[in-house]
Amino acid sequence: MRYRLMFGVGLAVGYILGSRAGRERYEQLKGMARRVSDSPAVQEAAGLVGAQVSKVTEVARTKVSVVARNKLPFLQPHNGTGPNEHDETGTGWPKEKDEKAVTPH
Repeated sequence: MRYRLMFGVGLAVGYILGSRAGRERYEQLKGMARRVSDSPAVQEAAGLVGAQVSKVTEVARTKVSVVARNKLPFLQPHNGTGPNEHDETGTGWPKEKDEKAVTPH
């Protein structure tokens, strides 16, 4: 409850200060933000960060894919059935060599 109250107070203070600053100050801040975002240094940094994020995302996706295939048998390409065959349990889990599929009655 305390956090909600503080959030509400913050919104109220921000609204009051923002309304006092007026449209002119808003336009100044907007222009300054545009100049910063259009600067070559910021554009270069954003490009480098984007490339790093893309690289890390691809590595993570690959690792998750490998782990999932190793841990979840139904994601493996050959789970004991042929390419057009389905196991009798309908679960996707391979049958043990000694067990027969359990069929519901």
